[in-house]
Amino acid sequence: MSPIFELVWDCIVQKKQVVARYKGESRVLCPHVLGYKNGKEQCLFYQCGGSSLSNLGPAGSARNWRCIPLDSLDNAEARVGPWLTAQSADSRPTTCVDQVFIQVSDDPNVQPGVGHGEASGVRVSGGTG
Repeated sequence: MSPIFELVWDCIVQKKQVVARYKGESRVLCPHVLGYKNGKEQCLFYQCGGSSLSNLGPAGSARNWRCIPLDSLDNAEARVGPWLTAQSADSRPTTCVDQVFIQVSDDPNVQPGVGHGEASGVRVSGGTG
């Protein structure tokens, strides 16, 4: 696993934001699903700030989902900030990651904890990698 994969993993567990540059634009991202797509590290993020070539929708909009290969992120770092997601969990794209390692629970009442697992607000899938 790359250092960026580990950073994003920690951000999911701790429900922190990832601040990074992608395609030349500064992004504020809340990671939701982390794993691999066609053998490449990839994450489904909800973009809650910064800029985007495709423009951001209002807070809670399903238009703000971003499927991003991790090797395309520059200057990524974790940041404490509001954890945002789309208003409807059903709007979450399902094709971004085909081998899921960790994802945020769809239950908004589940609070994150220090460990991994369903009780801490994240689900961990087995896998090799």
